[in-house]
Amino acid sequence: MDLILTGRHFDITDTIRTHAEEKMGKLPRYYDRLAKIELVIEKIDDHTYQVEGICHVDGQDHMVATANDADVYHCFELLAKKLERQLTDLKEKLRNRKHPASS
Repeated sequence: MDLILTGRHFDITDTIRTHAEEKMGKLPRYYDRLAKIELVIEKIDDHTYQVEGICHVDGQDHMVATANDADVYHCFELLAKKLERQLTDLKEKLRNRKHPASS
């Protein structure tokens, strides 16, 4: 899985890159067909950051989530939870499609 970090009006430091790799590195355990994750970190104003995450999944549409917070590290945690939920929902949808419930 590739991780691409982009900063808008913001310089990405090594600690931010390490933290992002740590949080987003856990996502393939929820759905193993992740090709890459793009993270766009934007400084909206002096006290607010926005992190947008785009997961490229093989054979499926992209998963997109955003998180806003005053702390950029907390944005990564919020974003990881949102993407985790989307990936588990996708996996459940694909799993249940093959075995429909009998009535």
